[in-house]
Amino acid sequence: MAKPVTMPQLGESVTEGTIARWLKSEGEMIEKDEPLCEVDTDKVSSELPSPIAGRIEKLLVSEGETVEVGTEIALVAVEGESEGPSREDMRSEGPTEEFPAAGTVAQPAAAQRVRRPGASGGNGRGGVPDAGELRLRRSSPVVRRIAAEHGIDISEIRGTGIGGRVTRKDIEAYVREREAARGPAPTPEPARARVEVQEGDRVVELDSVRRAIANRMSLSKREAPHAWTMVEADVTGLVALRERIKEDFARREGVRLTYLPFIVRAAVESLKEHPILNSVWDEERIVLRRRINVGIAVDLEDALIVPVIRDADDYGIVGLARRIDDLVRRARERRLSPEDVSGGTFTVNNPGALGSVVSTPIINHPQAAILSAEAIVKRPVVVGDAIAIRSIMNLEVSFDHRILDGGAALRFLNAVKRRLEGYTPQSRVF
Repeated sequence: MAKPVTMPQLGESVTEGTIARWLKSEGEMIEKDEPLCEVDTDKVSSELPSPIAGRIEKLLVSEGETVEVGTEIALVAVEGESEGPSREDMRSEGPTEEFPAAGTVAQPAAAQRVRRPGASGGNGRGGVPDAGELRLRRSSPVVRRIAAEHGIDISEIRGTGIGGRVTRKDIEAYVREREAARGPAPTPEPARARVEVQEGDRVVELDSVRRAIANRMSLSKREAPHAWTMVEADVTGLVALRERIKEDFARREGVRLTYLPFIVRAAVESLKEHPILNSVWDEERIVLRRRINVGIAVDLEDALIVPVIRDADDYGIVGLARRIDDLVRRARERRLSPEDVSGGTFTVNNPGALGSVVSTPIINHPQAAILSAEAIVKRPVVVGDAIAIRSIMNLEVSFDHRILDGGAALRFLNAVKRRLEGYTPQSRVF
């Protein structure tokens, strides 16, 4: 009997994935939990382990093809189960096999689709949803988003997915039919001219991560009117503190002490003082986030990724140092899970680690702002009536000018500066 395996849920906001490479061919045997294929999403690349053992009967999706979560991607013939219900029968009786990506939290479809007696929600008729509600619930977020953009009621569309689920193709076909009924479509814009490739040029095709970065940065610049401001922070005391304790810190905690935990801590405390920086633009309203989930930009040489420290306000300097070390190490080993890079509410950029002294970061859309911490450099500055050599760091913030103005941004920035300048060689860290 051949059992279908499906594209799993690869993160709380991930609705589709691209089969980057099959690691098994049709006819090959595969063990349970043995890698079946590599999948790229707009957030991370993962190896998907097989949920069952058997022989690969058919690969249903080509390499490079993008499919929605829940789509059947392969059929696996299970030995010793030749007698059983047909594949079509299995479809009608319940959900197909689903499995977690390596390093992710499993989200089996069965747990979502089978309602318990007395469960909350529903339509007030004993928790038994009607057909329209079922189609709406089973639709992916991207389908619901497209429906909302076009003002469409999903319950009016006949779904062709499993259990009557409305798929992206269903709703796109519905939109095309509706537009055709309204009359001829407007003349499309002419295609953008491609760059001429000259002799000796080298062409690098986009991978999913580079494409995602390009799309997200373009979206952020297009959607959010960026403004930018900067202050200087005298971090001489912080530098002296780190120099005094860094060796002892590495022995006790097993991780290297950098300046980033101090910067993140100062940002978190300042976000509590100025919550408008930890918010999201939502058309007719602004949503101030209660949780403070701080993304930290990590350079991978060929890409940039932003793992998230969830509930960053729960940690002190030691805890932040450990979390940052773990996330950065796994990012560079390409072992982050989709959950590690989702849910951020504010971002801290750290180009100073690469020697930058001034930068204008792009907001991680749809967040309201991003803080950038530059390299610490020694400069002669006026202290009282004298000139002294001090350790100076530039701090910048790019912000969505729809949500806040320069005054609010500077009040936040000065709060971060005040906290970083407050460290002395004798400050307590442990």
